[in-house]
Amino acid sequence: MFKNKINNCVIIGSGPAGYSASIYAARADLNPIMFMGSMPGGQLTTTHYIDNYLGYPQGINGSQFMEFCKEQAKKFKVILIPKNVIQVELSDKKGGIHYIYYSKKEYIRSIGLIIATGSNPKLLGIDIKKEKELLGLGISFCATCDGFFHKGKDVAVVGGGDTALEEAIFLSKICNNVYLLVRKNYFKASKILQTIIFQKKNIKIFFCSHIVKFIGKQFLEGIKVFDSKNEKSYTILISGLFIAIGHVPNTKIFKNQIIMDNLGYISVQNGNTSTNKPGVFAAGDVQDPIYRQAIISAGTGCMAALDLDKYLNNIL
Repeated sequence: MFKNKINNCVIIGSGPAGYSASIYAARADLNPIMFMGSMPGGQLTTTHYIDNYLGYPQGINGSQFMEFCKEQAKKFKVILIPKNVIQVELSDKKGGIHYIYYSKKEYIRSIGLIIATGSNPKLLGIDIKKEKELLGLGISFCATCDGFFHKGKDVAVVGGGDTALEEAIFLSKICNNVYLLVRKNYFKASKILQTIIFQKKNIKIFFCSHIVKFIGKQFLEGIKVFDSKNEKSYTILISGLFIAIGHVPNTKIFKNQIIMDNLGYISVQNGNTSTNKPGVFAAGDVQDPIYRQAIISAGTGCMAALDLDKYLNNIL
């Protein structure tokens, strides 16, 4: 039984990175075990339609796509455990044993560990229930993923950092008007992005502004905005809202054990997925604060499995 033996490969996370890693690890005869977590399939399960993933010319529903990933993993005999990992004890030694706990007393041991726990976008928090209901139905966290669905329409972007301005610039090329809502009276973004933004005629900037209400039932139809400088509210009719106020990587259980950057993303070596712990690799959004694309996550999942296989070949 896998609980009583020392395993070769444990994967934490069941998004594109986790499933990709599991399939490549299985094909390398590493007998991978995957902890699926509290949200099997990851963020893509909240995406109603994907049309930019290679190989799906007609597009595909996010939940269905992740179900296909699951079926493919099962085909290769990946052991899928529908539980959360609550704690890890990572070895500092080459060839050392890592302990992965899924309850206070239950754990499994493995020489290799692939972390694919992803990240979660920050919600606005004004009406969390409504915000979650409208995810994929007008509210999005990724302009390159969902902007195409709002071609020629009016949209809004929330945020004042680099990501928000990059989203607004991208959307300005395909949308009619882009309303950029910034809570403060200034941008935090780099000067070059600010220069580009001010030159875009169809980007309307609203400083000292924040959303107080979402309008729409089955789909987002508009937003109610409060202008704190002039102390007045107004309504903007839009088909899409892109929230760009940051992401939170799911790395809490690895704190003080793995080197991370100042935002909590796991640091990996240039050109591969190795962390500072021997036999521990990171793939997907948990180590990628920049791109956050499913196809890139899947690619780094493949890399992590190949890196782990090479590591095991050198120590066994």
